Amino acid sequence: MNSYLTQRHLSLREAETKAAELFRAIEEKGLLRSGVTEKQINREIYELAFQMLGIKKYWHKRIVRAGRNTLYPYRENPPDLTVSDEDIVFLDFGPIFEDWEADFGRTYVLGDDPNKLKLQSDIALAWAEGKAFFQSQPQITGSELFAFVSGLAAKYGWEFGGPHAGHLIGEFPHEQIQGEEVENYIHPDNHVPMRAPDQNGHPRDWILEIHFVDRKLEIGGFMEQLLTVD
Repeated sequence: MNSYLTQRHLSLREAETKAAELFRAIEEKGLLRSGVTEKQINREIYELAFQMLGIKKYWHKRIVRAGRNTLYPYRENPPDLTVSDEDIVFLDFGPIFEDWEADFGRTYVLGDDPNKLKLQSDIALAWAEGKAFFQSQPQITGSELFAFVSGLAAKYGWEFGGPHAGHLIGEFPHEQIQGEEVENYIHPDNHVPMRAPDQNGHPRDWILEIHFVDRKLEIGGFMEQLLTVD
């Protein structure tokens, strides 16, 4: 592995490690609770991230979704909800650490509803299956990985909730550099091998997203993290 790639992966891994540290603190401090709105929790997480890690910058909008709002994919902006004591909640945050992007998502269940707990467990199992499949297929394309992970939704008894299953990640601002073309997403129309180099000949790194929903129950679960950096 060349020195550029080694440093890049170390930087991406460090950014994700700090994001995971923030998420642990969110749980430990009890920020995910009933009786407050999604926006209030969002503000509290922002303040905690600044106090803990000095985070001021995020490369995408910060998402806290509860109840029926967990059905909505990233690009939607549903109305602010108040969290109930039996809710399912997911977080999707993209903090920037020393110009390197993290993108981390997790699902939490308040109470002991068996459907919500199963959904929380299933998305973690599906994420691991998705990574294992990616690692087993050296020439895999974005469309092939999307087909696999969206098929896992049916396997586990859910519906896949998003238009894609992940995206490129890197040095901020990767979105301005890479654009919004489907080749930059784990998307059904992306037929480019995911391990193909970028326009500068460098390897590309990816985030894998799992978003499973049940529209009848009005619940969704979400998980995302680095796919290509061990």
